Amino acid sequence: MQILTFKQGTNTMNNHTQMVLVLDFGSQTTQLIARRVREAQVYCEIHPFNIGIEKIKAMAPTGIILSGGPSSVYDDEAPMIEKEIFELGLPLLGICYGMQLTTHLLGGRVERSDHREYGHAHLFIDDPDQIFHGLSTDVPHQVWMSHGDRLEELPPGFITLAHSKSCPVAAMANPEHGIYGVQFHPEVAHTEIGEDVIRNFLFRVCRCEPTWTMHSFVENTCSAIKEKVGDRRVICALSGGVDSTVTALLINKAIGKQLTCIFVNNGLLRKNEAETVLAFLEQFNLDLRYVDAEERFLSKLKGIEDPEKKRKIIGEEFIFIFEEEARKIGQVDFLAQGTLYPDVIESVSFKGPSATIKSHHNVGGLPEVMKLELVEPLRELFKDEVRRVARELGMPTELIMRHPFPGPGLAIRVLGEVNRERLEILREADAIVMEEMKRSEWYFKVWQAFAVLLPIRTVGVMGDERTYDHVVAIRAVDSLDAMTADWTRLPYQVLATMSNRIINEVRGVNRVCYDISSKPPATIEWE
Repeated sequence: MQILTFKQGTNTMNNHTQMVLVLDFGSQTTQLIARRVREAQVYCEIHPFNIGIEKIKAMAPTGIILSGGPSSVYDDEAPMIEKEIFELGLPLLGICYGMQLTTHLLGGRVERSDHREYGHAHLFIDDPDQIFHGLSTDVPHQVWMSHGDRLEELPPGFITLAHSKSCPVAAMANPEHGIYGVQFHPEVAHTEIGEDVIRNFLFRVCRCEPTWTMHSFVENTCSAIKEKVGDRRVICALSGGVDSTVTALLINKAIGKQLTCIFVNNGLLRKNEAETVLAFLEQFNLDLRYVDAEERFLSKLKGIEDPEKKRKIIGEEFIFIFEEEARKIGQVDFLAQGTLYPDVIESVSFKGPSATIKSHHNVGGLPEVMKLELVEPLRELFKDEVRRVARELGMPTELIMRHPFPGPGLAIRVLGEVNRERLEILREADAIVMEEMKRSEWYFKVWQAFAVLLPIRTVGVMGDERTYDHVVAIRAVDSLDAMTADWTRLPYQVLATMSNRIINEVRGVNRVCYDISSKPPATIEWE
């Protein structure tokens, strides 16, 4: 088979007739911009601010949005873009830092403000130009501000569209060139007119059409898979979760018997996971092969405590197994994975590899050179979009709403060294968490819930004897797409039942904690 290099950040599956490009300057809400654009049924992508003008030209976006960010334009190391971006003739919207950068590069003046604005503010619209179309100029509008600088002098050719109490230019425009800027954040829910502003930019300025639907995604993706694969064979890494199952069903719909699915039991699965998944997948009429590789993975992980090393080892071992299975099948050229857009964003930081949050099994955990070319039909989608695709494909609700499970499995929920004893403790504790979530009917109310085994022991008392045993943490979060998340306020009685059962039923555990940290600053998974 031909040796192919997998390059992060490339999209090889779908071509879009229109696409809005979001350039990321480090804002914590950049992903929300993409969400709001897609909610308006317009496709968009997030890329680092420094991707370069030639790549932007090659993408041929319909419009560009510059995100906010923590920097000031007059800082020595402030993130910058080429001024040529403003000469492409493309509609452009700068948000917060993006507006200040637009001002700075086009000849205006930005200075530190004496009255910083953080949180709720009242916006007064002075000119209901394109982005404020349909909004009243008679009453103030509640928006969300987060800035310590303000625009003191407009760039030549720009006009003021709105102001706030502490910000004389809270929105600006050069209507002739389709360049707009807002000091507030239209992407956050606290901005009451945010959806109007974004939709006006998309439909009145960029002249986009609302064509990004999951039905169109399925049709276009199947066509793209047929074109890419031709008459060659594909193997699919199938875990039984919604992402990999949707991936398999999409490819099966596109090329049928050219697809072989491989389920690998890496020994890092939840209690009874392998048996449950294999039984469930029988209904989909897939060519499915089972590989028991528990001993292989656990031997590779022996003595490894660093989470990044765990992810790399697991990712590489998966690839080696898929290549071995491919040789048994015959001539295979492609490996399909259920990589999602949040995986890509988190693995390729806007600041470069040094600021990467963590490498994902589906992205950062792959070898530099591999003998199978990747097919990743979900690489453009957020999790909730994948679930909508699943409904489009007729998958049952039980599978669609299944909680996310990480590619490296329980290896990143057993903190520290992974071995059979510690895995068994976590499996039993996690099974109790799942049982109680379902019994209390909270399972379908939250994004994700699970147990974590901590690498510490604490003193306890069981009966009349002193114990020195393990600690289990319970994690439950609410989220829309896993880019941000808040800890779930589970009822005390549910938590009490979980804790009581784990301590009494799982040998080796004498303490249970509940994780009440949100993302950011924490991640959903502990490793």
